[in-house]
Amino acid sequence: MSSPPALSALIDALRALPGIGPRSAQRLAYHLMQHDRAAAQRLACALQHAVERLRHCARCNTFTEAPLCKTCTDPARDAALLCVVETPADQLILEQTLSYRGLYFVLMGHLNPIDGIGPREIHFERLLKRADDGVVREVILATNFTSESEATAHYLGQLLKARGLTTTRLARGVPLGAELEYTDPGTVARALLDRRLICDS
Repeated sequence: MSSPPALSALIDALRALPGIGPRSAQRLAYHLMQHDRAAAQRLACALQHAVERLRHCARCNTFTEAPLCKTCTDPARDAALLCVVETPADQLILEQTLSYRGLYFVLMGHLNPIDGIGPREIHFERLLKRADDGVVREVILATNFTSESEATAHYLGQLLKARGLTTTRLARGVPLGAELEYTDPGTVARALLDRRLICDS
């Protein structure tokens, strides 16, 4: 027996989420339709609202509803420090450490030539322009510790150092292969405090 088209479409949509396979998507779809239609309606409205309202901050590239995000417009932040992260979720975990008061640039990804993701797709040009504004004195590369993210940090480090900027990298308090979003704030705080200079290799 085949599912009704509307149910099949819902299952396919849920499969697009990270970590959700065919069976999980099917289970979620049946649960929402069978047991909690009110939650399904709230989810649909929240998704629609987010798609319509969220945009990228003109300065740091994170998600915001205004032209500039609250962090970029906060006069208490140290504009001489610029922390480069891969995702808004990584930015959030750094904020939760309460140990960083500088500004950010969110790449929205990392280099991955196999998938066609190069410097243009993750906004290297915008980052370099931002770092060259005459105010930034140190750029902290807080990308993850996967192989693609390490390559991204290395490439960015070379470009930034060529511009005479002090460039540091999170210390290895974050385990190799880990992603910031899933690392506890204490570990991230230690890695941020123990950041190191990018050395030529």
